[in-house]
Amino acid sequence: MTLRPSRPLPARPLVVLLAAGALLVPLAASAQGKVASAAPAWPDKPVRLIVPFPPGGATDVLARVVANRMGETFGQPVLIDNRPGASGNIGAEIVARAQADGYTLLVNTTSVHTMNPALFEKMPFRPVDDFAPISLLAYVANALVVHPSLKANDVKELIALAKAAPGRITYASAGMGSTNHLSAALFSRLAGVELLHVPYKGGGPAVADTVAGNVQVMFTGMNNIIEHVKNGRLRLLGVTDARRSPAAPAAAPLNDLLPGMVLTVYYGMLAPAGTPRDIVNRVNAETNRIMEVPDVRTRLAALGMEPSLMTPAQFGELLRDDLKRWTKIIREAGIKGE
Repeated sequence: MTLRPSRPLPARPLVVLLAAGALLVPLAASAQGKVASAAPAWPDKPVRLIVPFPPGGATDVLARVVANRMGETFGQPVLIDNRPGASGNIGAEIVARAQADGYTLLVNTTSVHTMNPALFEKMPFRPVDDFAPISLLAYVANALVVHPSLKANDVKELIALAKAAPGRITYASAGMGSTNHLSAALFSRLAGVELLHVPYKGGGPAVADTVAGNVQVMFTGMNNIIEHVKNGRLRLLGVTDARRSPAAPAAAPLNDLLPGMVLTVYYGMLAPAGTPRDIVNRVNAETNRIMEVPDVRTRLAALGMEPSLMTPAQFGELLRDDLKRWTKIIREAGIKGE
């Protein structure tokens, strides 16, 4: 599911210059008792890249694109290790507890770090402090779509219909606490309407039932619905981004009508807390370079993703800000994860 930052991203890559020939300095043990150390030749063996979701999904595809390019640059295989479960918590916990030596990295949807802590009563790791943020990679804007049978041609008409029939207009989601669910909950709150939630076990069935007209409204990633919109099976009313999406430039940002209606799913790379700064900076420079490669950008565009560039410090600040934001929204809405 979590999310493009609500503030603008840097327009150009921020490349970190590394001192030539600098030795990597061993760091002290972290709060978890991990000792971080790295040899000057890093990497001198394969790097494991954890993906906390099944193969074939957006996070997995993005991770494989990045892993292949990193392997070519670093001269060592970067191996994908899919560890799904618990809404991304299982794979993230593996990385949080791994040796902080640069050989175990994580590509994750950052909703795991910014939303899960408010959705689950107990978390097996600290969402930000147990990780070293490396880089923001890409994001996908959520789109608001309705079935053509619903007589709403724009957002204002949808709000009017919802106010006239509280709790009667249905919306689909991939499950309790999913970004689809949170998008609709935020929309309902900002628009002052009551919609009826119909949760599914996954995004695929939720989209299928919306296309079939069994539910009337859905918020979902642009990549999931763009062909249905083109074929007239769904009507696109707007995007949950602060700006228009290149995938559907005619769709206005919902934020224009409902300030604060920003929720985009964004993907990032992290390492265990205490990973040597030289390694973090080196991987950040490499991922920023990869996100600027033309054929990578074309591949991501086909997935409905837009590349993003940040320094480790900026990415860490984004995670902390969004953790505070979504904790407040989720708790006020009384939403629980599954």
